[in-house]
Amino acid sequence: MRTSTSGPAFTWRYRVRVRPPISDCDELLALLVSLDGVYDAPPPEGDPVDLLQHGLQCAHELRAHHPDDVELQLAGLVHDVGHAVSDDPDHARTGRQIVAPVLGTRVAELVGLHVAAKRYLAATEDYELSEASRLSLQRQGAAMAPAEMEAFLALPLAADAIALRRADEAAKIVELDVPGLETWSRPMRQHAILVAAAQGATE
Repeated sequence: MRTSTSGPAFTWRYRVRVRPPISDCDELLALLVSLDGVYDAPPPEGDPVDLLQHGLQCAHELRAHHPDDVELQLAGLVHDVGHAVSDDPDHARTGRQIVAPVLGTRVAELVGLHVAAKRYLAATEDYELSEASRLSLQRQGAAMAPAEMEAFLALPLAADAIALRRADEAAKIVELDVPGLETWSRPMRQHAILVAAAQGATE
């Protein structure tokens, strides 16, 4: 997997071809595979690892710290897919829309909240950000105002979104060896079956 920008053959890619909506696990996994070598933005605006490696590192970090929360781990795996499939500046909203049909409401809402969690952390603590995260924070609305913080903390998933965002920031290590996408195929498929069954029960 290519995670370094060194060498004359390196080229940046920012978009993949996808026909939304994603309707099943096979399509979602194929989208993730296509993110190998796709970056959110060129340096210094972008992260130093591609979107696939970033998602794998984030999911691995969440598995280590939240081993019983598969939904949170899956949210970490897919949280940045919105970067690669749309020009919408709100990549969290785009990502939420992409993953919701397959991974369900909680995973989708966590994906949709990870930028808000970043803004909350920037407002409430000495939150160390990478150069790319610092630059993107300004485009995303900067640190939250007090009223925004109050509204964010009132959300049922606020604490989980914060955990996702902390893993997100930690998941930018070039050439870090973490389990590959095949590790996540089974838990994703198992979760998607549960989501489909729940959706069928409400129809």
